[in-house]
Amino acid sequence: MKLIIAGSTGFLATELTRQSLSNPLITSLITLGRKPCPPPDPSTLLPNADLSKLKSVILEDFDRDDYPESIKSDLSNADACIWTIAITPAQLKTVPWETTVKVCRDYAVTGIKVISSLTDKRPFRFVYVSGANAERDPAKKPLLLGDYCVLRGEAENRILEFGKTSGGRVEVAIAKPGIISGPTKETGVLARVFFGVVGIGKVRVGQVAGALLEEVAKGFERETYENEDLVRVGSGTVAGGE
Repeated sequence: MKLIIAGSTGFLATELTRQSLSNPLITSLITLGRKPCPPPDPSTLLPNADLSKLKSVILEDFDRDDYPESIKSDLSNADACIWTIAITPAQLKTVPWETTVKVCRDYAVTGIKVISSLTDKRPFRFVYVSGANAERDPAKKPLLLGDYCVLRGEAENRILEFGKTSGGRVEVAIAKPGIISGPTKETGVLARVFFGVVGIGKVRVGQVAGALLEEVAKGFERETYENEDLVRVGSGTVAGGE
């Protein structure tokens, strides 16, 4: 299986890469980002990691309707793509809203259109990593980070619609993790209390990565993976159960 991970340097993308290198079902791994994918830390690699199947592809400008031919060549004939590129809530104060809309919604919509057009694999599977509080119905805009939550929900709607109108050519799933933690990223006590009050659950980064890799390889069991689904599926995988 040829897998594309969009967002090569992020927290989740790094774990997806680490697990993919040891996954025998993944024979070719492409990381797509504005910066090169950093070499994996040897001390963190899982048994049987195969670095030869990893290729870092750089797309400096995602703000476009199509990709350069050189990029298309590297992305061609993929079986699946996991899209992790986004502006996080913590970045909202420093990123203009117009840029946030492009990164969270437009880049992903263009990505699924372009990448799915480059493969004959049926079905091509695409996962959009959103957030637990994303809201697809603008009438239900949350009080906390309302515009952002509706934006992420709008992205979900557009990507789901693309899959539904593809005639079975593209299968789409939305992942809605809660607060992701890991060995290098723990949530503080006050933050845990706050997120608990607003009803956002916790999940380990290994569980999210394990769940997504399991599903793109074997087929989606559902259209939307809530936080509890990612914990359940991810805990049953070798790396996700660490």
